[in-house]
Amino acid sequence: MTSEQPETPTPQPTTDEPQPPQPAFGWTEYAERINGRFAMIGFVALLILEFITRQDLWTWLGLR
Repeated sequence: MTSEQPETPTPQPTTDEPQPPQPAFGWTEYAERINGRFAMIGFVALLILEFITRQDLWTWLGLR
C-alpha cells in the first residue's frame, strides 16, 4: 500500500498584489516607463555636462 500525499495548491496571485511589468514589443506601459527613465538620465547628464564645461549644448556640439 502506498501513501499518497495530498498536493499542495500553488498560491494564485491576487488582484491586490502588483504584478511586475513584462517586457513586450510595441507601445506598452513598460516600454514607455523605460524610455522615460532613460530620458531623465540623459537630461540630467546634459545638465551636468553644461555645468562642468560652462558651455551650452550648441557650443559644445560646435553649432554656435
